[in-house]
Amino acid sequence: MGIKRKAKEDPNGVDISKSKKSKHDGPKGGKNERPKSAKSVRSDLIFPPRADWHAADLPHVDLKDVASAPSQKSVDELHKYAESLLEAEVAAYDANNKSASSSHKFMSTIMASGTLEDKVSALTLQVQESPLHAMKAFENLLGLSRKKSRNLALMALAAMKDLLGQGVLLPGDRKLRSFGKQPALLSSLQGKASNWRSGMPLPGALQKIHLVVFAYEDWLKRTYFEMLQVLENWCGDEVEYARTRALTYVYELLKDKPEQEENLLRLLVNKLGDTDRKIASRASYLLLQLENSHPAMKMVVTNSIEADCLYRPGQGLHAKYYAVITLNQTILSQKDEVVANRLLEVYFGLFVQLLKPTEKNSSNQKPQVNGKSQGGGGKAGKLAEKKRKAHERGEEADDQLREKMVAQVLTGVNRAFPFADTSDPTFEKSMDTIFRVTHSANFNTAVQALMLIQQISSTKHYGAERFYRTLYESLLDPRLCSSSKQVMYLNLLYKSLKADLNAKRVQAFVKRLLQTLTMHEPPFICGVLYLISELEGTFPSIRSMITEAEVDDEDEEEHFVDVPEDADGSAPVQAAAPKPGSGNRYDPRKRDPDHAHADRSCLWDVLPFVQHFHPSVSIFAEAILLNKAMPPKPDPTHYTLMHFLDRFVYRTARSKPSASMHGTSIMQPMAGSNAADLLVKPGAEGAASQYNTEAFWQRKIEDVAADEVFFHSYFNQSGNKKKAAPKKKDVKDVADDEDEEASDDAGEDEIWKAITASKPEVEGADEDDDLSLGDLESAYSASEDESEGGIDLGGEEGAEDAAPQDFSESEAGDEMPELESDEDAMFADDDDLPEDFEMPEAAEEGELSRNKKKRNERKKLKSLPTFASAEDYAKLLGGDDDDDM
Repeated sequence: MGIKRKAKEDPNGVDISKSKKSKHDGPKGGKNERPKSAKSVRSDLIFPPRADWHAADLPHVDLKDVASAPSQKSVDELHKYAESLLEAEVAAYDANNKSASSSHKFMSTIMASGTLEDKVSALTLQVQESPLHAMKAFENLLGLSRKKSRNLALMALAAMKDLLGQGVLLPGDRKLRSFGKQPALLSSLQGKASNWRSGMPLPGALQKIHLVVFAYEDWLKRTYFEMLQVLENWCGDEVEYARTRALTYVYELLKDKPEQEENLLRLLVNKLGDTDRKIASRASYLLLQLENSHPAMKMVVTNSIEADCLYRPGQGLHAKYYAVITLNQTILSQKDEVVANRLLEVYFGLFVQLLKPTEKNSSNQKPQVNGKSQGGGGKAGKLAEKKRKAHERGEEADDQLREKMVAQVLTGVNRAFPFADTSDPTFEKSMDTIFRVTHSANFNTAVQALMLIQQISSTKHYGAERFYRTLYESLLDPRLCSSSKQVMYLNLLYKSLKADLNAKRVQAFVKRLLQTLTMHEPPFICGVLYLISELEGTFPSIRSMITEAEVDDEDEEEHFVDVPEDADGSAPVQAAAPKPGSGNRYDPRKRDPDHAHADRSCLWDVLPFVQHFHPSVSIFAEAILLNKAMPPKPDPTHYTLMHFLDRFVYRTARSKPSASMHGTSIMQPMAGSNAADLLVKPGAEGAASQYNTEAFWQRKIEDVAADEVFFHSYFNQSGNKKKAAPKKKDVKDVADDEDEEASDDAGEDEIWKAITASKPEVEGADEDDDLSLGDLESAYSASEDESEGGIDLGGEEGAEDAAPQDFSESEAGDEMPELESDEDAMFADDDDLPEDFEMPEAAEEGELSRNKKKRNERKKLKSLPTFASAEDYAKLLGGDDDDDM
């Protein structure tokens, strides 16, 4: 192909005279033939081997303006000729490298008899050495990626990803061009050269090296697209690991090189709808990382998510939910005003879509024919009932996911609004939609909608009256008592009322807040009382509602006015006039706080909280009522029931790690930002006090919080006792665990004494006949000290000093005291004798001494523990049996 030319007239500009044989060389295959050197081998190639083929300096071609597109037939003919040159170039490279060096021979050996990993590594090295001459090696890697073996395929994909992404195989500043779109080619095929045919000289200033590079670039572009198709198949694999690895390869290719970024981005966005939540969240994370690496792609990623996920026909709520999460996590700055406006446009469109009433699926209904239902109309079977319940559960899950999506959309609007252009008229059109969200079934979503409206109204001064009416109505919502967004709601009230210019409206809010507080828990009550104290500094009229009495028009003097008469002297008939002052009284049922007339009432609603059971609530209420110094800013987490109970089981303080500047989300604000707009913040006071430390014991009672007084008094008494009376050391060594149990028991006794001292009815009436567990334990320990070898069942008075004895069955019966009759049993204890009982007169001194001895023995029996071992009871029972015998 082509016309033979001399070396100096070769259009490629390559001098091939060095590769020709000299006349003095011997015949082919003769003894005088010398092996070709590396220099002579490379002189046979049109394109010199190099890794960065796209950075090679090609002969200059003047780029002209393309007046008309060349004929497609000329382009195809030139492309066919360029492919033949490329094939000849690759064949010459392979033929010369087979005997060029030992490393290439070693590579050939590995390719023939190596392991799979060795083959992949060898193919990778071949491509890295000269990509233009290693087309076959790259095709072999692509073939390995199509194998069914996941390990082998993913290994080959990883190798190609490294070559194309991190390597220099692809240009980093531009995309690959197809053969027919090369600027140098189009400039050369102008004028007479536009109808170029095979056999003609190359058009313009084109040379063979240009055609070889253009043909390889076209081949690489088509091969790269084939690799993306293989990646797409592995992204849908049934194994989670394979999908995760393929998704990571897509992200790395998209991050490193611009080639095929539309298709790669589509693959990445498509995985937001993966059925596995791990894969979907992974795709969302990778998209955000892509925006961090390339901030200029924020608009491209936003448009792709909107087109390929949010508004794609047949897309489920699961995919849309992860798409919204990805959008609202987008990091914006003052330079991203266009992106913020675009995000708000997407969010408001989603509002309209999410708030549309969902049509119930009628697939379970039976078809109607002539007004009658088919199938008999009987009771549904078990399978039909099971399907119906599953369908209902699915609809319930969709409703919950829809509510979560609305909350996420509101979060995105709150984050994008400060960076958007506020003069856009689309905001005012979308306000009605956002107000509809405030009446949503989920109260947490309504709170976020109110926060958005407050932000918009404070910035644009639009819809303020409607916002305050909606916020005033939300105070009566019963879901506020159990909401998890109470802190957010308090901060919203603080920001809204602090910025309000209408003092009467603020008074109505304060009045309704105090009226609804009886239904709330102490954390929220403390927050509201602190809110009122903060508002007093801005609105002094709130203090006047406490210090001044209510004004009632009915208590004033009556005013009599003559009724005008008509011409005939009769008084005109008029409607009954309203009672004086009835229209100016405080009306808690008004929807508008401006019309409630709260300024004519007093804050007597704060009085019940002065006697509240929670000490902190009582202190806050008393500070408002008596205008005392307000306690520090309350932490809602310190007034919950769980926090209160945790302090009773407090053992050892755990060191908490210091709070980081950022939260788990990259969109969370830094610690301390916007502190002026926050009334309360969880964890603002830091960790709880360590009660078992000497620093806490030595505090003055005035410096101790109201909810910590009990712990201060208890630990103070406990600490003083330990200092005053240190525990004596026993002669015998005691185990460490017994010391801990003894200290725990002593602590429990102290707590019980403190409780019974404050509430005597807890302990109950004292009875002499009842034996406490402590008495039994002391008796048991005393018996152990007296007779360690066994149970002492009586004997002489000096027996307790004697050595312990082991009792057999016969001896146990002899040593047991004998009860000869019921009359002897009556002499067991003088306290048990009735008042009218008379002692027998004929009692001798021997009998009295014997009865006294028996009474002492029975007293020792009573002092024995209630619970003894089975062997001890067997001895007792055996002795009784012997007596009965």
